[in-house]
Amino acid sequence: MHPRALRLGASVVAALVVVGGALTTSPASAAVGDDDPTVGASAANGLVVNEVESNGDDTDWVELANTSSAAIDLSGYAFLDDDSSHEAYVLPTGSIIAAGGYFVLDQLSATAPGFDFGLGGADTVRVYDPAGDLVLRYAWTAHAAVTYGRCPDGTGALVDTTASTKGAANDCSSPVRINEVESDGGTPGDWVELTNTGTTTVDLGGYVFSDSDDAHAYAIPSGTTVAPGGFTVLDEQDFGFGLGKADSARLLDARGTLVDSYSWTAHAATTYGRNPDGTGAFAETAAPTKGAANRFVGVVTAEAWPGGPDERVLDDEDTFTGDLSGIDWTPSASASTPASAAGQLWAVQNGDGLLYHLTSDGAGGWAPTNAAGTELHYADGSGTPDAEGVTVTSDDPGAVYVSTERNNDVSGTSRPAVLRFATTDGSQTTLNATDEWNLAADFPGLGANAGLEGVTWIPDSWLTAHGFADEHTGAAYSPATYAGHGDGLFFVGVEGTASVYAYALMSDGGSQRVATIATPFSVVADVQFDPTLDALWVVCDDACSGRTALYEVTDGAFAATTVYEAPTNADRTLANEGFAISGVCTEGARATFYADDNDTDGFSLRTGTYPCDSSTPGDGGTPGDGGTTPPPTPTPTPGDGGTPGDGGTPGDGGTPGDGGTPGDGGTPGDGGTTPTPGGGSTPAPGDTAPGGSAPGSGTSPSGSPIAPSEASLTQVNRGSLIAPATARPGDTITVGVGTRYAGQQVHVWMFSTPTLLGTATVAADGTVTATIPADAPAGQHRIVVTAEDGTVLGWTTITIDPVTGALAFTGAEGLGVAALAAFLLLVAGAGVLVLRRRRGTPASE
Repeated sequence: MHPRALRLGASVVAALVVVGGALTTSPASAAVGDDDPTVGASAANGLVVNEVESNGDDTDWVELANTSSAAIDLSGYAFLDDDSSHEAYVLPTGSIIAAGGYFVLDQLSATAPGFDFGLGGADTVRVYDPAGDLVLRYAWTAHAAVTYGRCPDGTGALVDTTASTKGAANDCSSPVRINEVESDGGTPGDWVELTNTGTTTVDLGGYVFSDSDDAHAYAIPSGTTVAPGGFTVLDEQDFGFGLGKADSARLLDARGTLVDSYSWTAHAATTYGRNPDGTGAFAETAAPTKGAANRFVGVVTAEAWPGGPDERVLDDEDTFTGDLSGIDWTPSASASTPASAAGQLWAVQNGDGLLYHLTSDGAGGWAPTNAAGTELHYADGSGTPDAEGVTVTSDDPGAVYVSTERNNDVSGTSRPAVLRFATTDGSQTTLNATDEWNLAADFPGLGANAGLEGVTWIPDSWLTAHGFADEHTGAAYSPATYAGHGDGLFFVGVEGTASVYAYALMSDGGSQRVATIATPFSVVADVQFDPTLDALWVVCDDACSGRTALYEVTDGAFAATTVYEAPTNADRTLANEGFAISGVCTEGARATFYADDNDTDGFSLRTGTYPCDSSTPGDGGTPGDGGTTPPPTPTPTPGDGGTPGDGGTPGDGGTPGDGGTPGDGGTPGDGGTTPTPGGGSTPAPGDTAPGGSAPGSGTSPSGSPIAPSEASLTQVNRGSLIAPATARPGDTITVGVGTRYAGQQVHVWMFSTPTLLGTATVAADGTVTATIPADAPAGQHRIVVTAEDGTVLGWTTITIDPVTGALAFTGAEGLGVAALAAFLLLVAGAGVLVLRRRRGTPASE
């Protein structure tokens, strides 16, 4: 995900600071990018690395703390990860961290400055002073389950924290939580279930459990433990008192500090439990689950992976260079040998925009047929697409489709797009896209590193047969609505919204969103259609400990029916950003494939198994046909990326089913107009947002807007709104609602306590602005947008930083003519300034 870039040495950085008037001298001996493993995470002046978020929030970030009694000026300090080829993030003039305060170095977003690279599962924080000296360094080998933070705050060792506390004191409390309470006739009596949200086993010896009566206190015996993610039950027969109809459950640690509590005013019909386990709010459960994960009506609970327990390495060490991301399985053109019967794999590598074609050796091994990979570029031959996902379609057999987040050569700009490349085997050295469908207009404010992670294709025939509904038209999906979109829809997973979207991609480059699918995950890493199961796989990476979900069409919409944990013995810290599953059933199992973006231990490709019915083997067939053996398909000639449209009029290749080649009437891959791809119309004003609450009057009798209820903010309508991940009191933020609402009046709210930020008209680009109240408390809140009739159009989370947060970067345009001239004079002094060019392995995302 990270482009290679030229780097400026510390003296160039120092020169920039001279221009800003903050420094007068710059040693040439030290340079930003130089490394020294002996440097620690605290500096002599009291500046320390206090907390690190590398995977989980909307952005990666590093929190610095000032443990001294005097403010520290951070102007001109530079920040890097472990890759010296990245462009260092230089803090602007006026960056001050108060005594005892915090300063957040945040990742670049569409609404805020920051560093334009990600922090990987194995990475390093490096902070340099204006002279280019390395003053802070902290390294880790795997993502934290929450964050790495100092405990005690500011002074202790960096450990996995209990909660993320960006820009505030670290949460070093016990990770033990009350998870479920039975107060009315359990077996053998009342009981309380505890869980552990941390990453290490906790000995509960000395902890005290109590109800609402201080005289009722049960000291938990030494040796009683609760494992990470595990459950430990305290029974009434042990603690010696019952739990009442109106009562409390309280847990104190060995020091007498309250760890957690829950109170109720009536017995639950079942039990009270957290949703989700350990971290969510309490609610009545669907049934008691003593010593196991809680279950709730309408909520899918993660269950054990039904296939084999392992993920076995497939590639030779260092076959790939570190950021393999998307992967897709498809049958071979013929199945005459064991190797060809196993099908073929397509994979993409994001940092350098490479496409790989892999085949089986028939004995369990897989390797690329194009060992160096095929370089991908945009249609004009420029750029390096940040290739994140890959898929093939049955209606366009001479092409591969790739989903991207951005052009890595312009890494700070979002470019969420689907690209078509004409190839059948990846044998070309380079390929230029024949077509691009840029979806940026649908995702205003989307971060440059938060775009399309995965892509898959589902045939129209399958969608219509299963009663799929079109959110754009509000009726059953009709392929004829979208002329020139081919024979199916593309489903893309978007990292920044943690949601999946279905698109008709049209041959004229237009597109139309047809469905929005919310997920239970913090990240969508890949999507994969599975015709064998008649379901859509939605995949999370190590941000969700390797969980996957199966979605089926219910009442016209895709809904999660099953959520799986990672295979039992799998490493849950693997950055498995790619997932594919074979259509071939052999001895009761289908092969699953995983692409590890971090190239852990030098390996990027792994395989597992998922159970199947061997009585109807099938070979997977044409993607989307449920496993029927495909008819022989002539191998098209790879195109040369010629002038789009030179293959003939779209659709003139013959009536579907008449044996003619679907598409543009030309030789597949000859650069002609692509037959596949999607719709361009815009929803009419007033269309209801997917997942929105039932429309109401939207206003009180006095005419003022009525705040949406807490219950109306569901996971279904969470994925259709984009806002900055962080803001400060008094900031004006831009909220992306979507171009479908352009011209409509909407209300913008901030929760917890519903606060109306304003009423505005959605601009042509699908955005509105709102101002955070000056007295907004620090912490996490929700931004909600409602229509005039009260319909929830969408919501998302936002963290309000304390006023000690990082200052806005004014940019180079702030330099005056004289300052610019002074800078040029400094550059001319070659003996003083050093231009550094380094290359290295990009940190993975």
